[in-house]
Amino acid sequence: MNPQLAREAARRVARIAAEHASAVDRDARFPAEAIDALRRERLLSALVPAGFGGAGLTLTDVASICEILAHGCASTAMIYAMHQSQAACVIAHGGESAWQRGFVERMASAQLLLASATSEDTTGGSLRTSGCAVQCSDGRFRIEKVAPTISYGAHADSILVTARRASDAPPSDQVLIVALRDQLALEPLGHWDALGMRGTCSSGFRLVASGDAAQILPAPFGDIANRTMQPVSHTLWAAVWTGIAADALQRASAHFRAQSVARPNAVSPAGSRLVRATELLQMMKARVSAALAAAQAAQAADYGGGATALPLSAQMGFTADMNTLKTGISSAALQVVHEAMLICGISGYRNGGRYSIGRHLRDLYSAPLMINNDRIGQNTASLLLAQRPSVSIEA
Repeated sequence: MNPQLAREAARRVARIAAEHASAVDRDARFPAEAIDALRRERLLSALVPAGFGGAGLTLTDVASICEILAHGCASTAMIYAMHQSQAACVIAHGGESAWQRGFVERMASAQLLLASATSEDTTGGSLRTSGCAVQCSDGRFRIEKVAPTISYGAHADSILVTARRASDAPPSDQVLIVALRDQLALEPLGHWDALGMRGTCSSGFRLVASGDAAQILPAPFGDIANRTMQPVSHTLWAAVWTGIAADALQRASAHFRAQSVARPNAVSPAGSRLVRATELLQMMKARVSAALAAAQAAQAADYGGGATALPLSAQMGFTADMNTLKTGISSAALQVVHEAMLICGISGYRNGGRYSIGRHLRDLYSAPLMINNDRIGQNTASLLLAQRPSVSIEA
């Protein structure tokens, strides 16, 4: 599948997602129709290399799919983005393990949907520490984890679980485990009834899983997070948020045009708001495009044909760049939709109409909270302090 065909397929899925988006939001239910359509179009394996049966698309191609899906249903787009971030981890870090390579092939052939269990009650939302520990014996593993959030966990075909490497390992010495659906027991911890992104069904669970020790990815989770999970997640989330904002602005533009036709001589502040929101959206798209190029270049440096790894200073700069992408786009998207709401006025405030923007606004309030922007900002500040200026000017 080439990128153009993938985008055409994504538009077909987006139309299906849009048909059910109101019901998904109202009932806080999983967007089953849209996910089934993604399977039919074979878009769940977009990042899987062609040699393993996938489409072999680039991260930029997948980001484009995320943005298209976000025009139809934000929850569907976010589920797709989160799935692809997990798929990327297995593809990039499975190594030569026969089990992991076989799983990548299964991801494509069966169009598996992957979820993630990285949060934990005892770690305060920190991705890079775990309280639970994996137990290994006689070539088998067992893991038990209480996760306050596992997005679409009840609907996933496999869940990637973080844990300490062993019971005597420090919280930061983590591994990532591929747990299959038939190896999992999930005990729900509460009901998902949130302000927005209601279709992601991000409930908490007590998770118990066991299986072959080969299902533990060979690379340390710290490397997986730095090189793959964080940049892929942040770029694809940013694409989703950009798509939500773009759809809201399209509605605002249509409302502004309709009002201009109805009252051609009226002077409205909506025009200047439309200009500001358009400028901001253009900057968002440029920022996402630059970040995708940087992420692909970093992946090539780390994994491509014997190339040396990035130096530490470049790694720190790349991580800081991915952090500011997440915090910047999550905040800017809300600003765009806020302006769109003011342009549409009561028509945007009402639910269900042609110009309704309420769901866009509610969905985007999740953006600064997905790994809280304040936490990311603190980490970014530390990275920036550790870096030396690239140019110095002496008197």
